This record gives sequence, structure tokens and C-alpha cells, in this order.
Amino acid sequence: MNTETAAFLPSPGDALIVVHVQNDFLPGGSLAVPGGDEVIPVLNQYIARFVRAGLPVIATRDWHPPDHCSFHAQGGPWPPHCVAGSPGAEFAPDLALPEDVPIFSQAVWPEKEAYSSFEGTDLAYILQDIGVRRLFIGGLATDYCVLHTVLDARRLGFEVVVLEDAVRAVDLEPDDGRRALARMQEEGARFASCKDFE
Repeated sequence: MNTETAAFLPSPGDALIVVHVQNDFLPGGSLAVPGGDEVIPVLNQYIARFVRAGLPVIATRDWHPPDHCSFHAQGGPWPPHCVAGSPGAEFAPDLALPEDVPIFSQAVWPEKEAYSSFEGTDLAYILQDIGVRRLFIGGLATDYCVLHTVLDARRLGFEVVVLEDAVRAVDLEPDDGRRALARMQEEGARFASCKDFE
């Protein structure tokens, strides 16, 4: 095993954050991310690895009120999605989250948008309280909630490893996802995929 690969192996002080793998972001959902379902089996491998190592796995979700400001009816850019308590807001049924996984809900107020899993939640406090220093982050979507979660994590002083094979982009504009990855790298995030853990 080379030193670079060893550096990616989950160890004490690490946590896995699974961002927004919810039905509305999957094929057939109201705001489907192209290829969004492809992240599920990959994330399940990472989840299993962290569970075996006894390390924290955390899930985040959009949990919008029906009149959220980001929806078209309120002048926002998106169709209604991930309305709290709706089937579309549920995690993907094939996503193998631990039964006791901590869940952090964002964008829960009608007048407030939030793309980062840190915004409006106590995620940073919880991570710091349990001694987490490095975050492995995957989920949906690369160019929105993953991007802003990574940027906030770096701003808060966490090391970040983006799980490049476990993210997919909306690509509202061509290459949004590629530009988002470049921005994360500029802010000091590193990148890994399953092959780096073998």
C-alpha cells in the first residue's frame, strides 16, 4: 500500500457525510440529478467501511416546507422537491444507512435557502464535539449541496476528502459539476474513490 492510499483509509477523527440521497433527486423524482442513483451502491461501500471501523456516518437532507422560497411558485429556481414528510423527501430505499444514523435537515424555513449541510444546523458543533477532524463527503448534487457543504467544511477548518465516484451533478449549465470540483480543489479539498481504499 502506498502512502497516498494509506492517507485515505478511514481512521479515528474521520466521519462520513452522505449528502441528500433522497428520492426527489433520483431518476423519476421532481428534481432528478442525472445518474443520481449511481451513487447509491458506491456510497453503500463507504458506509459499510465506516461502520466496520466504528466511525461516524452522518446523513443530511433537504426538508422543505411546502411554500419554500426556492420553489417556482415563490419565485425560486426549482420545482417543489423534498417537502418535509413527503415520499420524495425520504432517503433512497436502497441506501444502507445505519439504523441510528444522525440526520441533519436543512432549508427548513420557508424564507431561507440553504445549500450547505452546515447552514442552519448544529452539524459543525456535533462534529467538533466528537473530535472529528476530517470529513469524507459524497452524495447529491456535486454543484450545489455537495459543493457548499465542502466549502463550509473547509472554512470551518475540517480536512475534506470528496468521494469523487459517489457524487453526481445537476449541470444546469454545461460543466457546472466540473467547475464545482475545481472550486473544491482550490479550497483545499482532496479527492478519492473506492480504488484508493483497496
